[in-house]
Amino acid sequence: MNMKFLALAGLLGTFALNPLSASAASFEVTITNITRGQQFTPIIVVSHRPGLKLFELGDPASAELATLAEEGNTQPLADALRYHPRVLDIANSTGLLDPGDSVTVRVRTRGDFDHVSLASMLIPTNDAFFALNGVAGPHGHGVRTLTSVAYDAGSEANDELCASIPGPFFAECGGPGGGAAPAGGEEGYVHVHAGIHGIGNLSAPLRDWRNPVARITIRRVP
Repeated sequence: MNMKFLALAGLLGTFALNPLSASAASFEVTITNITRGQQFTPIIVVSHRPGLKLFELGDPASAELATLAEEGNTQPLADALRYHPRVLDIANSTGLLDPGDSVTVRVRTRGDFDHVSLASMLIPTNDAFFALNGVAGPHGHGVRTLTSVAYDAGSEANDELCASIPGPFFAECGGPGGGAAPAGGEEGYVHVHAGIHGIGNLSAPLRDWRNPVARITIRRVP
């Protein structure tokens, strides 16, 4: 039999056995900051198979998630996820997202890599973040819209002091935050954040929120 025919037949057989290879697409993930006085640091977005979680409520945060929640640094979490067998694609937004603004991040999807997770720090806070934690994306031409509350990584005490909070110029601080981590007083587990209470330098009327803090729209596109 002609060898070229055999090669073509083998190729066609591969597509027949794996029809999902032809269904590769992307998720456009649009995040809107719906707080009044918090900014979002760069947002990490991940497409993956079911079963992957960035955190479990009531359990300690991973070191990588704690770094994101305390410093806004997504790189350690991205590095930890990059070679995970359940992960397909990782992307980041850039810059800070102001209240009322939106940003769109695109990640690839195919087959059973049809779930989305994301996370970002709220500033100015000690270790607050918002997240989607293993959410199924839409199929076909569907669109899915969700909201996220603010979570507390439980890895740093909420002293609300300028010296403990990284970031740009804050009115209460007369300049940028310091970013030092206070020793002791952390809760030790991820929980729903209780907000800003004005116990340190931060102004509760300016910075506090009433959950949720982010609106997320996931759209499947070619």
